[in-house]
Amino acid sequence: MTDSLSIRASDVLIVVDVQNDFCPGGNLAVPRGDEIIPLINSLGSQFSNVVLTQDWHPSDHQSFASQHSGRQPYETITLSYGPQVLWPDHCVQNTLGAAFHRSLDIPHASLVLRKGMNRNIDSYSAFFENDRQTPTGLAGYLRERGLIRVFLAGLALDFCVRYSAEDASSSGFPAIVIGDACRGIDVDGSLTAAQKSFASRDIPCVSANAIAAEREPLRL
Repeated sequence: MTDSLSIRASDVLIVVDVQNDFCPGGNLAVPRGDEIIPLINSLGSQFSNVVLTQDWHPSDHQSFASQHSGRQPYETITLSYGPQVLWPDHCVQNTLGAAFHRSLDIPHASLVLRKGMNRNIDSYSAFFENDRQTPTGLAGYLRERGLIRVFLAGLALDFCVRYSAEDASSSGFPAIVIGDACRGIDVDGSLTAAQKSFASRDIPCVSANAIAAEREPLRL
């Protein structure tokens, strides 16, 4: 198993939504969300290929409870594409809350993928919007660059990390979740649901110390 987790040239680390609004003090703070940043920075330094995702909502996004009279954050409603959790306003375009956390330090990341820009459709996954039909373009980007296996870290484990991992797997990219480099928010049992989903889809959830960069062979 250790050999299979050696980082290959065709691997990519997807760092999901390490933004101010998802960290303590933010509008949709994931408990202890900032604790994972040093570990993510360390992981990022081991991968040649890194993608950062960034929630980037218009101020009137339909996933915001403020856009639905009489509704409160964390209620679930039905929109045109199905069930939708209503959230506090968060990660509004060009605000401090939408910015990456100042401690995130992966300068060689090759792509920043912004999602959730369509006011009518939320977008948890890095691969598809929540209508499950509209692609973000990430799959094509990875294929064009010859990237095959996807490692995921970030916020929140039970939403954006979960759906990104599921969609990576269903799109033909073997997915591995780095569990200790994620934190969850847990809305109505969503953490348990995420773990069950990973198990049913054979998506491994590993610790960061199970991953090792490839080493050049020792020359004698």
